[in-house]
Amino acid sequence: MRTIGVEEELMLVDAAGERSVPHGPAVIEQAADGGDHPVEHEFKREQVEIGSEPVTDLRQLRSDLAALRARAAEAARARGATIVAIATSPWKLSPQSTPDERYLTMVEEFGLLAREQLTCGQHVHVSIESRAEGVAVLDRIRGWLPVLVALSANSPFWQGQDTGYSSFRSVLWGRWPSAGPVDVFGSEAAYDRAVAELITAGAALDEAMIYFDARLSSRYPTVEIRVADVCTEVEDAVLLAALARAMVETAAQRWRAGAPTPQAATGLLRAASWRAARWGMRRTLVDPRSGRPVPAWSLVDELVTLLRPALVSSGDVEVVCAAMRRLRQQGTGADRQRAAYAGSQSLAVVVRDAGRRTLGA
Repeated sequence: MRTIGVEEELMLVDAAGERSVPHGPAVIEQAADGGDHPVEHEFKREQVEIGSEPVTDLRQLRSDLAALRARAAEAARARGATIVAIATSPWKLSPQSTPDERYLTMVEEFGLLAREQLTCGQHVHVSIESRAEGVAVLDRIRGWLPVLVALSANSPFWQGQDTGYSSFRSVLWGRWPSAGPVDVFGSEAAYDRAVAELITAGAALDEAMIYFDARLSSRYPTVEIRVADVCTEVEDAVLLAALARAMVETAAQRWRAGAPTPQAATGLLRAASWRAARWGMRRTLVDPRSGRPVPAWSLVDELVTLLRPALVSSGDVEVVCAAMRRLRQQGTGADRQRAAYAGSQSLAVVVRDAGRRTLGA
C-alpha cells in the first residue's frame, strides 16, 4: 500500500486572536527543547510548518497530525502565541521574512510578490515506485486537482477584507512564475527539462521553488500534491490525503494498463483552478473531461466513484464517505470562517473559532 505524509503550514497569532505575530523562530526553538524537531521554519516569521511521518493507515495519520499540532501550539503558548490552521492571515500586515539566506534571496529576486507572500497550504506526499511512474501520475491527475482546491478552500479573508474568494491563497500563490497547472510531460526527460528551463530562466532559484500544482519531490520518492489550503479540522486534512493517495493509485494503475493520457489543455485547467478558488463548493466546478461547469458536489461524487476501487483497496472508503458527508453538512473552511464573521463582524472571532477547531476543541 502506498504511504502518505502531510506537511501543514500554520499561522502564528497572539493569544487573543487579534493579530499575526512573527514568533516563528522562537516557537521552533521552544519546540526543539524536547529533543526532536516536529516544528520547522517557513518563509515568513508569522508561520511554522509541521510534517507527519509516512504512514499507510489514516487513523495513524490523524493521530500524528493532531499530536504535531498540539506540540506546535504548546511551543507557541510558551511565547504568548498560538497556532491557527487558516490559509491566509485576515488582517492588514506586512509579513516578515525568516532571516535565512535563501529566503532573503527570494525577496531580492521576486520583489513585492515575495514580500507580500504569507499563505499556508497543505502538501500531501504519496509514495511512488519510480520516477517514471511519478511522471505518469502527474500527467493523469492534473485535471482533477481543482476539486481538491475547492474541497480544502479555507482563505476568504486577506488584508482586512472578504476577498469574495473561497481560496484566495490559491490566487496569491499563483503569482509565482513556476506555480500552477502544467502541460502533460510524457516522460522523465521532459519533466526534468521543464524544471531546468524554469531555473535557467530565473523563474525559480532551485528545485524547491518549482511550485507546480503537483510535482516529483526532490527529497523523497513521492509525488507531492500542493494545491490544497491548510485545513482547519484534522479530519479534512486526512480526507484530502486519502483522496490524494487514491488519485495517485488510480492514475498509476491506468498507466500500467496502457490507458491513454487525458489531454486537457493547460488553459482549461487554469480556468478550472480559478473557479474552484473563487467559489469553493458553493456553485459549480469545471469537469476536466467535458470542460463544462457542473454542480460542485456532483463532480465530487463522480471523483469518489472514479477512485472507489483504490479507496476500497486501501480500506479508506468508509472514512472518505463519512468525511464527505460531514464536509457537505458543515461547509468548507471558508464557509465556516464567513459564518463566524457574519455572526460577529469580528475577524478576531473568526480566528479564535478557527484556533479552537485547529486543536479539536
